[in-house]
Amino acid sequence: MTETVLIVDDSLTVRMDLVEAFEEAGFQTRPCATVAEARQALVDGEFGVVVLDVLLPDGHGVELLRELRASPATSAAAILMLSTEAEVRDRIRGLQTGADEYVGKPYERGYLVARARELSRARRADGAEERPTILVIDDSATFREELRPALEAAGYRVATATTGEDGLRMAADRLPSAIIVDSVLPGVDGATVIRHVRLDAALRGVPCILLTASEERGTELRALDAGADTFVRKDEDMDVILARVAAILRRAPTAIPGDTTASLLGPKRILAVDDSVTYLQELASTLRDDGYDVVLARSGEEALDLLAVQPVDCILLDLMMPGLSGQETCRRIKAAPIVRDVPVIMLTALEDRSAMIDGLSAGADDYVPKSGEFEVLRARVRAQIRRKQFEEENRRIREELLRRDFEMAEARAARELAETRVALASELERKNKELEAFSYSVSHDLRVPLGSIDGFSQILLEDYADKLDAEGREYLRHIRGSALRMAELIDDLLELARVGRAELSRGPVDLSTSARAIADGFLRVDPERKVVFDIPDSLIVDADGRLMRVLLENLLGNAWKFTSKVPEARIEFGLIEWEGSKTFFIRDNGAGFDMTYAAKLFNPFQRLHGEDEFPGTGIGLATVQRVVDRHGGRVWAEGAVGRGATVFFTVPSNRSASGR
Repeated sequence: MTETVLIVDDSLTVRMDLVEAFEEAGFQTRPCATVAEARQALVDGEFGVVVLDVLLPDGHGVELLRELRASPATSAAAILMLSTEAEVRDRIRGLQTGADEYVGKPYERGYLVARARELSRARRADGAEERPTILVIDDSATFREELRPALEAAGYRVATATTGEDGLRMAADRLPSAIIVDSVLPGVDGATVIRHVRLDAALRGVPCILLTASEERGTELRALDAGADTFVRKDEDMDVILARVAAILRRAPTAIPGDTTASLLGPKRILAVDDSVTYLQELASTLRDDGYDVVLARSGEEALDLLAVQPVDCILLDLMMPGLSGQETCRRIKAAPIVRDVPVIMLTALEDRSAMIDGLSAGADDYVPKSGEFEVLRARVRAQIRRKQFEEENRRIREELLRRDFEMAEARAARELAETRVALASELERKNKELEAFSYSVSHDLRVPLGSIDGFSQILLEDYADKLDAEGREYLRHIRGSALRMAELIDDLLELARVGRAELSRGPVDLSTSARAIADGFLRVDPERKVVFDIPDSLIVDADGRLMRVLLENLLGNAWKFTSKVPEARIEFGLIEWEGSKTFFIRDNGAGFDMTYAAKLFNPFQRLHGEDEFPGTGIGLATVQRVVDRHGGRVWAEGAVGRGATVFFTVPSNRSASGR
């Protein structure tokens, strides 16, 4: 899909120049002279790229920029602003408002188009995958026009260049999937083009096919020595060339996600800082001839303000400036993490050795004396940008290796953690079974000597009471009471162990019938008590009948016990909907409890009332918890002191129980 560029500039010369530049690069354009025209254009169509002048006849470009960023239709567009270099504050304001790029006038059109394509490509990075692009570099119009339709018919997009220099610039601009280059070209030949590609971190992975018309032996060896992936003779059938292209694309390395290495041949921006306007203009003109975008600052303060909002690829910094000196400016740049890696070349008119030492000691990466000849400076700029690219590539590779090492370590740790959890779970289950078996065995074995203590105490009280004084008989009653208490505790512990060890056998259980039978048993034991039981019909659950009986005996038994001091006791058993699930409850109007201690209720041996007030072992609710857990449900309680308590429990019917 061809991107459309909205060009907004009141200068007819600039508009026409930009239209020509963008359309030559394959974009569609819509030129506008005013803010009003631009707004109408935005109503009529969609634009992926906007080039916007700052000063317009009927408005300010920054205000239109704000509108573009606020509109959903253009919020993601790549927006480049144009203005004169004198308006530094406008540059900062535009970038802070949301411009992706800010280019000063006079601009270098190649840089502007390249940056627009780079920003547009980044904007579409998450979109649909585009067709592979093949760059054909050949000065023969006949061969180019023969090859283009064949490649397009095979599903490729095609870009063409007639010289090696143009081909390298287009490669940096388009980042093609493969390059087909003629060995004989005007200027830079095909082998040299491939060598430049292999030296460029952003392009070195692009497959290259070298075309040759030569029949000489050793042609293939020379092509491969140059860095080509393969070579093809021009007199080969077109099907052979297409097969070669498909083969090298299959073998091409997959790009690493997040790879942001920029090509050495791509658009680059230089920040030049000098208090001499004449020298700045001369320097900027020279660097723009090399295709750089040049940002000008007349002081160290201006330079730091610009660096806060706009990245650059190299900084040229005058050593001697009023206000913030070049040396201090350099120190501040190198102290800021966001720009410290940007190469700084110090410039000075001083010829002495101490000036060079001062510049380098401040953190500068290079030092160049000022002169009217800029060849050395241009070479140093290229060298510093090349060094920065190599460092960024090495850093990216190190970060990728570290990321992979981290992911491997993370996966290894996760695996070891999972294995440890499985081992701990198995060990815990084994220990629980051992503990339950031990508790069951010990509790069972204690019943025999405890029975002897109780039996002989009763015999002494019945047959030898007349031989004991009152104090002796009281001691025996204490012994027998403690034995009975111990027997009750052992029975409860055995019940808790049986609940945990028993096989679960699910089926329909009528809880209403079981609850009524338990209630009738309480009333027969103590017919003098007046307790109202409210138990509805048809409370059916899919569960283990024996364990449900244990649960109801404990819950109804607690309700019976804790309502013993209430004149009009009431115990209710029912079913409600709670958070979308069926929930049973048993409610009483007895002693209740303080909700501060609700979390402790279902732990073994946890009792909230004194033994002399309400006797018990503290095992009953722990047994209830175990029964509910075995069925995959949950249990909780609510209450208030003197106002009764309610115990809720769920018994899911669609889950199989675990043998905890």
